[in-house]
Amino acid sequence: MYTWDPAGLAAVDALITGDSAGLTLLYHFEGYIDAGATGDQIVERLLDGLPRQTVARFDADRLIDYRARRPLLTFERDHWSAYDEPKLELQLVRDATASPFLLLTGPEPDVEWERFTTAVRQLVERLAVRLAVTFHGIPMGVPHTRPVGLTPHGNRVDLVPGRGSLFEEAQVPGSAAALLEFRLAQAGHDVLGVAAHVPHYLARSAYPDAALAVLEAVTAATGLVLPGVAHALRTEAQRTRAEIERQLRQGDDDLTTLVEGLEHQYDAAAGAETRPNLVAEASPLPSAEELAGEFERFLAEREGNDT
Repeated sequence: MYTWDPAGLAAVDALITGDSAGLTLLYHFEGYIDAGATGDQIVERLLDGLPRQTVARFDADRLIDYRARRPLLTFERDHWSAYDEPKLELQLVRDATASPFLLLTGPEPDVEWERFTTAVRQLVERLAVRLAVTFHGIPMGVPHTRPVGLTPHGNRVDLVPGRGSLFEEAQVPGSAAALLEFRLAQAGHDVLGVAAHVPHYLARSAYPDAALAVLEAVTAATGLVLPGVAHALRTEAQRTRAEIERQLRQGDDDLTTLVEGLEHQYDAAAGAETRPNLVAEASPLPSAEELAGEFERFLAEREGNDT
């Protein structure tokens, strides 16, 4: 299922001592629902801007359905010159203070989810991981003109204080990341997930505000110091907000009406939180069924565009 990189494993082993509190593992897989490219943006900047070293490599031939997600090959004049090989790797990364953490990224496995989660649990135990953290975006009926909401999940939601759940129960399409969180928690490991609420009308575009909100929650929960990543996301968020506003000024009345309606709903719900006796005045937040439906519509749109 996976092979160790000897040098990377030795580097992690050198960090594991009796006095060590253990490493944090961040993980995010490409291919599942990630509204606003929330998780993808964070991973891209972590890989681009920080020193890293491969610790373990998973067998892509065993886990990836190439015909469902065909890797790109580059053709030049009369020959194939490059192959974008799928890589699902565990890496040792250093933050701005040189503090180490682990990052597991790559395409989401198409098959053998149970064997894959078992393999990751073995890595977690072998490498003395103290906390596993995953992150992504979910499409919600919220306006881009209000702060990004977050839904923490797992058995360490206390690390993201002040965030309540919107509902009691919902059934949504599964993912390898969600199953991994579930199995790690079952095995007694500390896990935290952070989901950003992305305006559904922006869900298929990169939405840096969501990535920035998630990054801030993750760094607060883990103690990692990632100012370069935050700065890059903050700069891109400013550009994106300006572009959205430009399009709204030039755009259609239907979109403007939609945003205004979402603003009224958001403000009514936010006000009701501070006025318990007036909760009935607030517009209702999305139900579990509505959230599941939004997930399914988002996935259907992705699949339709990939065919």
